[in-house]
Amino acid sequence: MNTLIGSYECKVDTKGRLMLPSGLKKQMLPIIEEGFVLKRSVFQPCLELYPMSQWNLLMDKMNALNRFNKKNNDFIRKFSAGVKIIEVDSNGRLLIPKDLIGFASIEKEIVVSSAINIVEIWNKEKYESVISDSEDFADLAEDVMGFETNE
Repeated sequence: MNTLIGSYECKVDTKGRLMLPSGLKKQMLPIIEEGFVLKRSVFQPCLELYPMSQWNLLMDKMNALNRFNKKNNDFIRKFSAGVKIIEVDSNGRLLIPKDLIGFASIEKEIVVSSAINIVEIWNKEKYESVISDSEDFADLAEDVMGFETNE
């Protein structure tokens, strides 16, 4: 799968339905029929939408964990809490389940943002707060990407 690109401001209707933004939908056309998995993010108060192929790759890693290790079992349980299979309907909408709406404080105004091979779904105010966080992005970029390479 190619990487996904873009952040989009969207609205969710009162039933929790989200119309995929056309720019993102075009990028996802080859994978829409496979379906998706929607789950709580581990690190942020947002939702993560995995194309089924990406979810299956992640599950291969999870299945390699030793289930006789308590930490592994606890991690698997918490990681998979609230996981839902999601399909895009014929109108290009997906339904966000109520428990996940509550977790991410999803209201009418949201941001749908690509995160390489998955999509994050955010409450708009929380997204803007995280993006404008006082942590210096230059320092973060150096810490994460500033390693030496031998290429």
